[in-house]
Amino acid sequence: MAETSRRDLGIGLIGYGFMGRAHSVAWTTVGQVFELGMSPVRRVICGRDEKRTTAVAEAFGWAAVETDWRALIAREDVQVIDICTPGSSHAEIAIAALRAGKHVLCEKPLANTLAEAEQMAEAAAEAAQHGQVAMVGFNYRRVPALALARTLIADGRLGKVHHVRASYLQDWLVDPEFPLAWRLRRDEAGSGALGDLGAHLIDITRFLTGDDVTAVCGLAETFVKERPLPEEGISGLSGAGMGSDRGAVSVDDASLFVARLKSGAVASFEATRFATGRKNAMCVEVNGEYGSVSFDLERLNELELFERGSEQAGFRRVLVTEADDPYLSAWWPPGHVLGWEHTFVHELRDLVTSIRTKTPARPDFQDGLAVQRVIDAVQRAGEGSSWITLPA
Repeated sequence: MAETSRRDLGIGLIGYGFMGRAHSVAWTTVGQVFELGMSPVRRVICGRDEKRTTAVAEAFGWAAVETDWRALIAREDVQVIDICTPGSSHAEIAIAALRAGKHVLCEKPLANTLAEAEQMAEAAAEAAQHGQVAMVGFNYRRVPALALARTLIADGRLGKVHHVRASYLQDWLVDPEFPLAWRLRRDEAGSGALGDLGAHLIDITRFLTGDDVTAVCGLAETFVKERPLPEEGISGLSGAGMGSDRGAVSVDDASLFVARLKSGAVASFEATRFATGRKNAMCVEVNGEYGSVSFDLERLNELELFERGSEQAGFRRVLVTEADDPYLSAWWPPGHVLGWEHTFVHELRDLVTSIRTKTPARPDFQDGLAVQRVIDAVQRAGEGSSWITLPA
């Protein structure tokens, strides 16, 4: 479809915490690095705490502040709603924004429940008929090395995929006195390590292989059952301001599961926030009949590639910083590596490009729904320690 002329694109961001800041950095950068054909304008940021929201607005150049997301959606100068809130509000905000004619970017996981995700996907499908774009924020699809790995697999370099191994390890909950933040409450977060970290593993497996999960079996564990309640208004990741009372942790600290894929391949997944010493260690390895590819987020500019029959024995290191590698034509000379924050810049480039060209964005809400189906099945499998088959 023909591209539209260059014009301003009003952005409204909901959420000022960790992820809101990451998105703010990306919105500040994307139009300076990539030629988008449109100009994203940071119109307004929204948060319930006006003082903290104002501080973030001033730090990142948001022109206005709202404390009610409904008022943000109603603004005529905003065309894109960027949702960086806890999962408990994703469905209500996203559906309202889509029905108001806005484009939507929603952080992962798509929703807290399968029913909510189904409603969001339905609303997105209806909005797509009017040219609206709805994308889920699985930012690791935008790591250049993982995008290259997807191409290698799609081009048949590994042959038929037999096995996927994926793990995501963090340790920020090891201290039993860490407060009961929103991420530790099912009513706010939906699940724990499974939704926070495992959702990334599920999506990146689907992205790399083009394959779907058909059945799962797993288990989950909560190691610290109660934690100190934070003082009123403290709900983020900071440990400061703890009160004397304690509350129940209602999500998993660790989730492990195995899966069958539609192609006949098998996969194993491990997500934990109790891996002492691991800060943000996401590793994915795909094994095929002709070769294997391995990725480590802590070395995100590299791939490890093994091709059977090559003269060189073992895996070889591939530095993914060349200008013709995914996303890198806009950045620095080869060898000048990128970082974690660049994944969000790439995500926004793809979102704006989809809006400008009036083409579907991926991962879309259907992709988010597919991940939610797996999360739901893993939760049910963990309750009964049995295999759960997903619907076709």
